[in-house]
Amino acid sequence: MSAVAPAVTTVSRLTGWAGAAASTDHKRIGLNMGLAALVFFVLGGVMALLMRTQLAQPHMSFVSDATYNQLFTMHGSTMIYLFVTPMAMAMAMYLVPLQIGAASVAWPRLALYAFWLWLCGGVIMQLGWLTAEGAGSDGWFAYVPLSNSANTPGVGQDLWTLGVILAAAGLLISGACVLVTIARHRAPGMSLMRMPVFTWTELASVLMVVGSFPVLIVAMTLLYIERRGAHIYTGFSGAIDYQDLFWFFGHPVVYVMFFPFLGAAAEALAVNAHKRWFGHTPFVASILAFAALSMSVWAHHMFTTGGVTNEYFAFTSTALIVPAGIEYFDAIGTLIGGSILLRTSMLFALGFFVQFLIGGLSGIFIASPVLDYHVEDSYVIVGHFHYTLFAGSVFGFFAGVYHWFPKITGARLREGLGKLHFLLLVVGTNLTFFPMLFLGQSGMPRRIAEYPTHPGWGTLNLLETIGAGVIALAIAAFLANVWVSLRAREPAGGDPWLGHTLEWATSSPPPRHNFVGPLPPITSYAPLLDLRERGFAAGTAAVLAGSAPGPHSQGRWP
Repeated sequence: MSAVAPAVTTVSRLTGWAGAAASTDHKRIGLNMGLAALVFFVLGGVMALLMRTQLAQPHMSFVSDATYNQLFTMHGSTMIYLFVTPMAMAMAMYLVPLQIGAASVAWPRLALYAFWLWLCGGVIMQLGWLTAEGAGSDGWFAYVPLSNSANTPGVGQDLWTLGVILAAAGLLISGACVLVTIARHRAPGMSLMRMPVFTWTELASVLMVVGSFPVLIVAMTLLYIERRGAHIYTGFSGAIDYQDLFWFFGHPVVYVMFFPFLGAAAEALAVNAHKRWFGHTPFVASILAFAALSMSVWAHHMFTTGGVTNEYFAFTSTALIVPAGIEYFDAIGTLIGGSILLRTSMLFALGFFVQFLIGGLSGIFIASPVLDYHVEDSYVIVGHFHYTLFAGSVFGFFAGVYHWFPKITGARLREGLGKLHFLLLVVGTNLTFFPMLFLGQSGMPRRIAEYPTHPGWGTLNLLETIGAGVIALAIAAFLANVWVSLRAREPAGGDPWLGHTLEWATSSPPPRHNFVGPLPPITSYAPLLDLRERGFAAGTAAVLAGSAPGPHSQGRWP
């Protein structure tokens, strides 16, 4: 014990960048992971712009085929392993302890280690760009035999594989820390059914992380050993075995990248509608059913391989409609009768629900093996995937940013710049991804660096490239908003939105151990709204009895 104490004291005295990098405060760990994920987001966006420039017209030679394959692989890998998934874990790390009334995250040193493990994995993955053969180039899924050393030689692909292993291990440990925090560190009175909507979505996410990420680590470790000369994934059965392992991770991770942003949009929707979230219990049931089903549908990515039982996976995939429908009913029920304010966070929340619907409906289409045979490996799949992750999850993420930015920084984001950001992102997103559905229906294959002259393909691809540029302008408007809002602060106070959940019961930003003094009574999943409603009811009764001043007098209701 005495040997450990000096090290702890030394770390605790670090200040500035070193102190932030070594802090075991869950808020600092979450913020560090979120900021690093945003850097990777910008990097992945630059890769997307380069690809869209190459595809703007037929027979372009802006980049070579080899470079395009590297951009295609690293764009997908960056967005999935280094932005959307870690951003979901970063939000959990920062917000979940606050929402459940905990003073810290469970195993804080392990949580800090997990962040650095993930970051090192991300850096190693990107170091492939500096090698002679270039970065990984066999897709973010690394199917075998394409990904073996004979078909994709080079150190860059080895670095990609090692980077994925480390990043996945870091995210797995982060998820385990959040899971234990929810299980063991809830405040008195915070039963499971009194946890807020966002915390429930994060709980479902970390359950899937703990259940599926070890399989990815095993699959990638075996792939690395195969690339060193072993024969593990051999023949047709080996290729199917690899896909079974990969997609057992790959489909649950889609919902890890969806649930937390659904929760963020739901929180923003309820607060801006001045109503508690409608149908909390059915919502919780739907999220748990969604998570369970997501672990059983992985092989709908493999309908055309001939190696899976299509009927079973078509059934489980189609069954996802039911929990998804419950969430939309809950959102509509929250809006009905609400006193709605169209703040930027509300616009992004509404945009999330509307635009994700396109991705969801196209998902029903490709859950049918008969229809999937028609569109597999076409741009329909690209459009569907981006409508779920970009038009869906990224809009939910920005709803959360505008909702919780005052809590994290103590300052508000500018509403004018925020609404410009929203407008540009809506236009850019739909201009980029909606034409993909038409391209895929007309036969344009995915994962190609150039394409022949074909009626309509050049026009639709040019529209997509223009849309990608508009998305870049939207992200620039967001970054400008952050810069202006932090340079010329508009103080937010502890609770600028009249929030419903416990993170709004403390200062902005919160202190080291989150709360000073006793927590308010926790009687539901919206304890601060409960307090206001009880205070309003008591004040109304006092006014009617003639023993208290009215709402427009100089006095205050008890």
